[in-house]
Amino acid sequence: MAHFTVIGLGRFGITASLELIHMGHSVTGVDCSEKIATQYAEELTQTVICDSTDERALKELSLSESEAVLVAIGEDMEASLLTTLHLKNLGVKHLWVKANNAAHHTILSKLGVSKIIHPEEEMGIRVAQALNYPMVSDYIAIGHGYYVVEIEVIERIDNMSLGELLNDKIHIIESLLVKREQDLFPKPNDKFILHSGDILLLCGTRAVLKSLAPRLV
Repeated sequence: MAHFTVIGLGRFGITASLELIHMGHSVTGVDCSEKIATQYAEELTQTVICDSTDERALKELSLSESEAVLVAIGEDMEASLLTTLHLKNLGVKHLWVKANNAAHHTILSKLGVSKIIHPEEEMGIRVAQALNYPMVSDYIAIGHGYYVVEIEVIERIDNMSLGELLNDKIHIIESLLVKREQDLFPKPNDKFILHSGDILLLCGTRAVLKSLAPRLV
């Protein structure tokens, strides 16, 4: 598994760190607060007390061993930007940074980081999508207007074939996978019979997937 460094152990940073640990990775957590670093010392692979706005201090972290570095500093935009600039100067290639507002995002984009994250906005969008399309358990935007959605098959379409469900959209929606308890059925064809409780992964444009929604509720 990979090793990651997370700078800033607030709610967002520690949540990301613990999830990476849960997935089997190792994580060095970095925070300027001794209290916070000590609090999570038992849960992370390693915690380091460090002022990340000090480039000399960052040099001591062996960042070259990390698959990626996540800057998860909270409301202190100046500290976030200084940290990001120092990490770029130190040659960190895979650099993800949490942005707190539009101005923060604009400056980060000029620094050429790998990924800018807006956790509150992104979660707000996901919640809105879930409220609007309750049949969609989860979704991933894959670019160019295409999405992969996870749908639980309801009782009303039990024993319906995939072809019957998709009907006229069979050629414009890609069926990626059906998960049935512990069994996986990749690339199911139009004759595949769906059972209530199946998890169906579909790929298509937002407009096409949205037009399918009435058949799934």
